[in-house]
Amino acid sequence: MKNLTQEDWRAEVAKDPNAVIIDVRTAEECTSGIVENALMFDFFQPDFFQREIMKLDNTKTYFVYCRSGNRSAHACQMMEGLGFQNVVNLMGGMLAWDADKVRP
Repeated sequence: MKNLTQEDWRAEVAKDPNAVIIDVRTAEECTSGIVENALMFDFFQPDFFQREIMKLDNTKTYFVYCRSGNRSAHACQMMEGLGFQNVVNLMGGMLAWDADKVRP
């Protein structure tokens, strides 16, 4: 797992045409806005989260974020344990995000 600042995270997403963005916050948290094109997989619903993660191609690069960066770090660790090779955590999460957001 790589931990990147917002600037580096956004740069990495921009240069990877197959990047997949995952928001692991709750549905309520997501009402404040999400990163464009993010998949929403609530980490606090572990069965749902794991089931949805297992549907994904584990050879792609996944950019994961949450509210503060802690939950997404745990999600990245879980994904690595499930065989995902390229997972990237957004340090500071949405608390540090100062770029555009969209409504889910």
